[in-house]
Parts: sequence; structure tokens; C-alpha cells
Amino acid sequence: MEKISTELAVQTLEERGVTVEDLTKLVYDLQAPYVPNLNAETCRYNVMCVLAKREVQNALLTGIELDRLAEEKRLSSPLQEIVAADEGLYGIDEIIALAIVNVYGSIGLTNFGYVDKIKPGIISELNNHGQTRCHTFLDDIVGAIAAAASSRLAHSNEGVAED
Repeated sequence: MEKISTELAVQTLEERGVTVEDLTKLVYDLQAPYVPNLNAETCRYNVMCVLAKREVQNALLTGIELDRLAEEKRLSSPLQEIVAADEGLYGIDEIIALAIVNVYGSIGLTNFGYVDKIKPGIISELNNHGQTRCHTFLDDIVGAIAAAASSRLAHSNEGVAED
């Protein structure tokens, strides 16, 4: 049995077309207006800290597995059709993502709502996946990881956002 780990989380993301660099860019774009002299390495560090959390790994692996099962048409009806269509009123994809942002407080929730609405970078690519891939859970998970890392960064001693 393979153990859950940061490496497994990164590998699973990469298998679905998402890199740590994609996440790093999202964090940078979210925090650059608020953190003077922000650099990619600081953003990457915060992404990796989020990915090291067991709650994040569990949510990530669960959501991606549900996406895979939907691609393979292995979910029971009507769940298969709901997940495959990424129906707007389904909401469970956002609930799994909230398990990630809740680790880092209310600023994570605010950041998640923002990225879920505007769908920047890789999130937009995942959301427009076409007919062959299902990213119903992954696009929200990626947004949640970026939001959580942004929150972690905002709360760190390295750059506290000023109002």
C-alpha cells in the first residue's frame, strides 16, 4: 500500500496536468499586490507547505479519484452525469476544496472565492477541459491550494499584507 505523502500529492497533480510551478504562479499573482518584494521561491515554499498537510493530501487524492472515476464512467447514475457535466448546483467539489482552505482561516476562504470566480491561469485550463477529461474536483482543489498558500504567505512573518 502506497502511503500518502507530499511526493504522492505532487505526482498526482502532475499526472493531471498541474505542476507546482502552476500553483506558484497563482500564489504570486494573488499576493504580489500585497507583499513587497515577493518572489517565486517564497510562493513555491508556501505551496509546498500546504501540500505537506495531510488534510490537503486527503482532499486532493479524493477529488482527483472522483474525477478519474467520472472519466471512466464508473460512478453510479445520476452522480456520473452530475460530476461529468460539472453541474453548477452540485457544490460537493467546492466542499472538498473548502477542507483545504479551512486549514488557513478566513483569508483562505476569501482567496478561494476570488479564484473560483475569476478562474485564473491553470484553473481556467482545467475548467475548460472538453469532453475527454473531467476536472470537476481538480479545478477547485487547485484554487484551494493556491488560496491556502496565499493565506499562509499573508500570515507569515515574511510579508504581512497591509490594508
